[in-house]
Amino acid sequence: MGYVFVSFFFLISGYILAYNYADRGTINPADFWMARISRLYPVYLLTMIISIPMLLTEWQVRSHTDFWEGAIATPLLIQGFFPNLATFWMTVTWTLSCEVALYILFPWLMRLKWPTKTSTLIAMVLGLWAVGMVPHITYIFLNPDHLPHMADRYSGGFWVQFLKYTPLPYLCTFLAGLTLGRLQGAWNLQVRGRMIAGIAGFTAMWFVTYHLADKLPYIMIHGGLLTPIFALIILGLSGPSPLASIFAIRPLVAVGTSTYCLYLLHFNVFMLIHNYHLPEKLHVQSIDPWISYVAVVLLAMGARRFVEHPMQLVIKNWWKRYRDGQKEAARLAA
Repeated sequence: MGYVFVSFFFLISGYILAYNYADRGTINPADFWMARISRLYPVYLLTMIISIPMLLTEWQVRSHTDFWEGAIATPLLIQGFFPNLATFWMTVTWTLSCEVALYILFPWLMRLKWPTKTSTLIAMVLGLWAVGMVPHITYIFLNPDHLPHMADRYSGGFWVQFLKYTPLPYLCTFLAGLTLGRLQGAWNLQVRGRMIAGIAGFTAMWFVTYHLADKLPYIMIHGGLLTPIFALIILGLSGPSPLASIFAIRPLVAVGTSTYCLYLLHFNVFMLIHNYHLPEKLHVQSIDPWISYVAVVLLAMGARRFVEHPMQLVIKNWWKRYRDGQKEAARLAA
């Protein structure tokens, strides 16, 4: 059911960026991109190394042309531009490739004149959501891949893969997230309002996930059909409230700070654990898959502590010294 939450990933990415950068004035693109690289790439590189057995499998199942294209595109984070290679080597990282494409646009998107009126921002969120659904609705009616049945998670074809894995179909969701971040700053939503939004969002999410997801068109859910529900959840948790305090419990915060590592590592590590039959070798198969889930979470927390955060500081400090050197050279030249 992970596909249900794909649009949440792009929505909250836009929201967090807008929330953090809205009041910083003009954003220097190079500084912003380096900040993103320092945050994202160290764990991405770690995941590539851990996933080398998957790379060897790719050699066996793909043509040599596809293999070398994927082997070049994946380290460069451009695999999302090639629908047939989007899941090459590291299955879930196509989303990161799409994110990087959207990050390239972000500094200029924030220079636009954004409205400040709450009703206008709400209308923008809903309007962007509706526009973002147009390609997916069109796909259902036209069936350009000529599938014999409604597209599902196992369907192939250029256009279904284009909608699932490339950056452009997620642009509207990302823009909705930016707008939601602006809405958060403009809307003086009190505790009661946040509770209503959060409870409504979580209730709707539970109902759709457990009762409607398998009845709704897969390609529309994957493409953002549930974006308004996710927006309610984000608004409900974006300020002080009893609901938000539940997620402030220290164990949840510890896991929450590691969610990026957990996202990148979870699929391939879980597969490797079972491809190498580790539960059986360690005689813990009776409590599997739960023991595997715990192992993946602990690995993610370790990656956050010993790789992501330290390497982020190293890269940011190097970049600061480099920029300071540039400024000093410019001063002396003047």
